[in-house]
Amino acid sequence: MRHEIILPDGWPVPKGYSNGILAANGRPLFMAGQVGWTAEEKFNSEALVPQFAQALKNIRAIVEKAGGQTTDICKMTCFCKDREQYIASRRELGKVWKEIMGNHYPCMSMIFVVDLLDHPALIEIEAMAVIPES
Repeated sequence: MRHEIILPDGWPVPKGYSNGILAANGRPLFMAGQVGWTAEEKFNSEALVPQFAQALKNIRAIVEKAGGQTTDICKMTCFCKDREQYIASRRELGKVWKEIMGNHYPCMSMIFVVDLLDHPALIEIEAMAVIPES
């Protein structure tokens, strides 16, 4: 593993995220919020799960372009417009996560918001990675 997961003694292992990641030496990569649109800035769906999948693919594309991989992602902040839809879709979202991100769970926050700039976006994900030196 390139980075070390930090879990204080006695704390339960969190489900779907890490409480702390100690990044190895490398180059920090800060990513703007990614919504569920394609590289052409077109939404192929107005549903949460496909938008979540596309936002993750967009993040993965940025990380890979920088010379990294998904396990280099240390922090994500998710902004979602629909709490009820998110909770109802958690199982499907988990499957999408595993397909795109594997078993890597960065430090994450989920924030529910009233709206997002890019319509009809339902979710926006910011990320930060540390890309190891070559």
